[in-house]
Amino acid sequence: MSKLPFIAPSILSADFAYLHRDISLINQSDADWFHIDIMDGQFVPNISFGLPVLQAISRYAQKPLDVHIMMLHPERYITAFRDAGAHHLTLHIETLTHADATLHQIQKAGMKVGLALNPSTPIEMIQHIIHLCDMVCIMSVNPGFGGKNLSLIP
Repeated sequence: MSKLPFIAPSILSADFAYLHRDISLINQSDADWFHIDIMDGQFVPNISFGLPVLQAISRYAQKPLDVHIMMLHPERYITAFRDAGAHHLTLHIETLTHADATLHQIQKAGMKVGLALNPSTPIEMIQHIIHLCDMVCIMSVNPGFGGKNLSLIP
């Protein structure tokens, strides 16, 4: 059973000129995971990290990588994210055409499954697949912008 609260600092808040230093700080902290936001500029208006940056972070991170995917067609990249070092993959329900199949795909790839919901998305959207999730992230801001979000780990 997980201890609560569960702490996952966002790498998006790091000083990119000193990324290795900031990764080391998290490694030495009481944080449980690294939180990495991947944004494509299509599902959300901003662009963040891609697979090469995720790979670089995974080389130095000593804690699991919680990767929050804010992009269209994330199912195309599940294996690539795993191979780049992701331990947990959280996808937005709004981007999934076949959510149950995609969540099974993540599980088969050996990662923990998370689902995120935009602020205006009804929670009922995931009631038929919540049993497949290890975590649910309820966004308190529109994705692609900073703010506080609530992640629930059953």
